[in-house]
Amino acid sequence: STMRERKTTDPLHSSTDLSEGKEKLRLKQEVGLISSVSLIAGTMIGSGIFMSPEWVLHHMGNPASSLLIWAACGLLATFGALSYAELGTIIKESGGEYIYILRIFGSFPAFLFAYTSVILVRPAGLAAVCLSFAEYAIAPFYPGCSSPQVAIKCTAAACILILTIINCLNVRLATSVMNIFTAAKLLALLVIVVGGLVLLAKGQTQSFQNGFQGTTAGIGAVGVAFYQGLWSYDGWNNLNYVTEELKKPEVTLPRALMIAIPLVTCLYLLVNVSYLAAMNPSELLSSGAVAVTWGDKVLGSWAWLMSLSVALSTFGSSNGTFFSGGRVCYIAAREGHMPDILSMAHVRCLTPSPALLFTSAMSLIMIISGSFTSIVNFFSFMAWLFYGMTISGLLYLKIKKPELPRSYKVPIIIPIIVLMAAVYLVLAPIIDQPQIEILYIVLFIFSGIIFYFPLVRFKYHPHFLQRVTLHLQLLLEVAPTTRDAN
Repeated sequence: STMRERKTTDPLHSSTDLSEGKEKLRLKQEVGLISSVSLIAGTMIGSGIFMSPEWVLHHMGNPASSLLIWAACGLLATFGALSYAELGTIIKESGGEYIYILRIFGSFPAFLFAYTSVILVRPAGLAAVCLSFAEYAIAPFYPGCSSPQVAIKCTAAACILILTIINCLNVRLATSVMNIFTAAKLLALLVIVVGGLVLLAKGQTQSFQNGFQGTTAGIGAVGVAFYQGLWSYDGWNNLNYVTEELKKPEVTLPRALMIAIPLVTCLYLLVNVSYLAAMNPSELLSSGAVAVTWGDKVLGSWAWLMSLSVALSTFGSSNGTFFSGGRVCYIAAREGHMPDILSMAHVRCLTPSPALLFTSAMSLIMIISGSFTSIVNFFSFMAWLFYGMTISGLLYLKIKKPELPRSYKVPIIIPIIVLMAAVYLVLAPIIDQPQIEILYIVLFIFSGIIFYFPLVRFKYHPHFLQRVTLHLQLLLEVAPTTRDAN
């Protein structure tokens, strides 16, 4: 059938049903500690740190409180990641929030997450990052004027196609690209940090005098400032999407998180200090692209390095988003929540190529239509809605099923703090400034009911889809896969 039936009764205790004496196709465990750190740091450091500081400052009203928001965002990302690390050692399957919601709360909420994530959230996030890559990549070819939209969209589409080829060919090639680009963007951030320290040593500390003067105290404004900061930290949960491909996941997962997220948090704080050393708050607020303005002020004739750095950074981030986003689609199909063809892997490359091609196609549609801007603006609203649900699942397991084997335990106060933050981040913008787009998002999430009951619950599968699946299987050279025996 085109949608595969899976047992979901007490799945935390059930074992994978493997056929006797038959060789099974599965994804390789090729992601080690260095690649894991690169995946997290490389996805987190995208366009956000080069673009968001002005918006955090705008909503908070002064430099000191904006730095507190950046530190708080890093702490929240760390707490969230530590909570996910425990979930990853209890449920040793790829798929991130999707697989955790499925195993803890059941099929229906997991389907709604997969439906929203695969069709909307992941492709929109990827399209947005690729468009920001395109803007910086072609800006030098149009000096003194804005780049034409056609050129930006074509470059972004080319970026997605290149990423598709890299990720479909080889997992090791994709992780190597991640490692190289992560090293490049860390180098770019270090240049900004060192430049800032030199300016501070020269006594440029005007921005930090009376640092808390004019702080915004509104509940909604603080929530939106958090959204802007957390957009830059997004990706802290990406390693949980590829758990089955990690070498020794019970060791690698928590260790990589504890290296990558504090590293990124420290860099973000130092980079913000550097921006404020080079520019006063009004200059920073009027800057269209903070890193480029910083480059003009500090690097002089070498300012073009900043544009190049942002382009490299966004390309590396989009690779990480694509790598993990394709896995959500693949795992959801393997569990019977998406067409069966998306759960298959290439017989030679051992990559989930149909899922990657589908994610690529959805992202290209969003780039061509260009109507996803409002969706991306509310990306954080949707993300924290599902993060909150996932964290509440962890609290349920800690209280109701403490006997489950786990190699890592997070103190219960940490997921409680993350859950409270998630509730605040979801409710604050609705209470303070309700917007019609949030209603559209909620309606889209629940529109999944139309597909869930006929296709998943009652397993209505048109016969022609079976023939389509067979032809696609032959065309793409793919075969069904099994879960890791862990």
